[in-house]
Amino acid sequence: MNERDLRKSDLRESDLPECWTVNLGLIGYERAWDLQQRIVAARKLALIPDVLLLCEHPHVITMGRNGRAEHLLASEAVLRAKDVEFHATNRGGDITYHGPGQLVAYPILNLAEIRRDVGWYVRQLEEAMIRTTAEYGIVAERREGRTGIWVDVTEANGSATEEKLGAIGVHISRWVSSHGLAYNVATDLSYFDLIVPCGIAGKRATSLTRLVDREIKMSDAAPRLVRHLGNSFGRMMRVVSQAELEGALVAQEAPVNGGVRIARKLTEVTPRRDRRTSEL
Repeated sequence: MNERDLRKSDLRESDLPECWTVNLGLIGYERAWDLQQRIVAARKLALIPDVLLLCEHPHVITMGRNGRAEHLLASEAVLRAKDVEFHATNRGGDITYHGPGQLVAYPILNLAEIRRDVGWYVRQLEEAMIRTTAEYGIVAERREGRTGIWVDVTEANGSATEEKLGAIGVHISRWVSSHGLAYNVATDLSYFDLIVPCGIAGKRATSLTRLVDREIKMSDAAPRLVRHLGNSFGRMMRVVSQAELEGALVAQEAPVNGGVRIARKLTEVTPRRDRRTSEL
């Protein structure tokens, strides 16, 4: 444990900066991206604390800044027939799939207040997924030169291989993060056949439900992941409703009055202090 970790361990939870945790449920990709952009703008102005958005998306394939067109294996007609959207994004990484049963987490953090190190940030996202997976008795690991987390599995013929359990793609602007991670809890893995997942040929995706051979509910996995993210970034995770978040954003988006942004309404929508991540 290094000096930074020792200082963090000496803090009581109530002494830590807050991170609002908002469960959006099932939400369209574009709508979630619009919300992220609004939160990023507010976070850059320090008008709201750090925010963690949790959600599931309807079937959608997203392409990162480093994505290659040939990694999309399905035609437009096939995507339309399977009701799968496609979006190009400004996150890092290649191509990936999001859908029901996949836990998507979008941390919108001011890394200037935590640690100005993008590589470290990505490793912490991986660590939170690794520790969540360990709670189900499964060992997940990093792989050199790749982002995300991987699990060693044995094929029916006895051969060993690896499958990807969680993917990461982030964007950092003025040290405020957006996009995030996708953790396969009970995902329909057949949709990954539409792409070359993360641009890595010959590698398959897996899910927590498949690995433990029983259904894992989102309501069980989400609070565990949130807890580990809070520990990784030294934040007290506080559950906030969508309505409360919207109220805070509307307040900070109010017109400028006499050259001073009207931000005082943020105190009027500050969430109650008795809720924790167990309510996710």
